[in-house]
Amino acid sequence: MNTQIILAEEAEITVLSQLAQFYEYDFSEFTKDDVSQSGFYTFPYMQNLAKYWSDETKHPFFIKVDGKHAGFILVSKDCKHTQNAHVIDEFFVMRKYRGLNVGKLAATSMFNLFEGEWELRILHSNKPALSFWNKVVSGYTNGNHTFHSAPDWAGYTFHTGG
Repeated sequence: MNTQIILAEEAEITVLSQLAQFYEYDFSEFTKDDVSQSGFYTFPYMQNLAKYWSDETKHPFFIKVDGKHAGFILVSKDCKHTQNAHVIDEFFVMRKYRGLNVGKLAATSMFNLFEGEWELRILHSNKPALSFWNKVVSGYTNGNHTFHSAPDWAGYTFHTGG
């Protein structure tokens, strides 16, 4: 199984928007969001998705497995704790590919691509994500990270590269 992260082209915004509907469906278990009257989720990042191509601090990626869409990663510099840190705004792996190391490979590829300071924020209610990111960050950093907790979220700060 060949897992890759591929920079999304602006012409692929519709594909990213479609994948975001699956993401929001999965995420609604934790956010309790409902679909709109038109039957779609009103994903907050989708309203500003074009900024991922116009703002040099934002980067949209597809996760692909054997050339097929398997999810997406939205990266920015919208940091809260560490100045100029990279942040994973949204991270989605389709259910079919979960438990196959696709998420881990995609995340570590992203950390290797953008060396430097990183921040991750996860909703407390999203227990599977908390467990996933704990394993990925702890393994990637050999335990050299800082754990943060706030009323609604928990997260990590750490450094990648030299």
